[in-house]
Amino acid sequence: MDRFQQYRVFAQVAEMGSFIKAANRLGLPRASVSAAIQQLEAQVGVRLLHRTTRQVRLTADGMQLLERLRPLLADLEDIDQLFQGSQRQVAGRLNIDVPSRIARRLIAPALPGLLRSHPALQIYLGSSDRAIDLVREGVDCAVRVGALHDSSLVVRPLGQVALINCASPGYLREHGEPVRPADLRKGHWSVGYAAARTGRESPWEYLAGNGGLHAMEVPSRVIVNNAESYIACCLAGAGMIQIPRFDVRHLLESGDLVEIMPDHRPPSMPISLLYPHRRQRSERLGVFLDWFETLMRPHLEA
Repeated sequence: MDRFQQYRVFAQVAEMGSFIKAANRLGLPRASVSAAIQQLEAQVGVRLLHRTTRQVRLTADGMQLLERLRPLLADLEDIDQLFQGSQRQVAGRLNIDVPSRIARRLIAPALPGLLRSHPALQIYLGSSDRAIDLVREGVDCAVRVGALHDSSLVVRPLGQVALINCASPGYLREHGEPVRPADLRKGHWSVGYAAARTGRESPWEYLAGNGGLHAMEVPSRVIVNNAESYIACCLAGAGMIQIPRFDVRHLLESGDLVEIMPDHRPPSMPISLLYPHRRQRSERLGVFLDWFETLMRPHLEA
């Protein structure tokens, strides 16, 4: 392995904090990654990484080397992109992370079309409803719905998704249909949703006639922490939910769910694409960003 490849391996291990994750990201055997780091340390004459059974951390010399390497590796990537652009060939693996419902309802059905257009592209589709460290986990791009907290990433806002109130027909037969927020205090139940960052149950929110945001506690008998369980509990009649409309459009059309209190909807939520800051993004990332924005457009508020 030449010196530049060793530098690439070192930078990947340093940013991800793991030999195994770096090996998976680079498509190399773990033994090759370990050997590259050992050879590099022998050549430069200093220890670059502290290794323990749980984590890998940079030494002071390692931090200094990584700081000098980043612009150099960025220049090399720019050169690679020049040639890729001239050949108009999008190739390689792209790691993305999206909420589970977006993966299942929107991305998965449309992926064959993207792959037919770019047969040399490989997609690793991660589905989670939790906050992740994109750099450490080797993720090229993430889709997030709601307020963002990590300002170190590049954010590409796509627009707003409408949220609605829903219940199952069985729930409404048993408990009656609420018309206004005050009705929610009269024997109604929600399906609780535990916020990923805090673990606390999110309140029921709605917009008043003047546009003001109001929140209230609606009792729940079941609390979940992912969208699939949230919708499944609502379908079973365990309570009402507040959900992006595109998540349940097919269930509304089939009659399995019913929108309630349309005049007291929760506020819409922003949806964004996030990716680590790089001076020049890869060609395959640019293809995915444009493709997903087009895919999402029909589901955004006008």
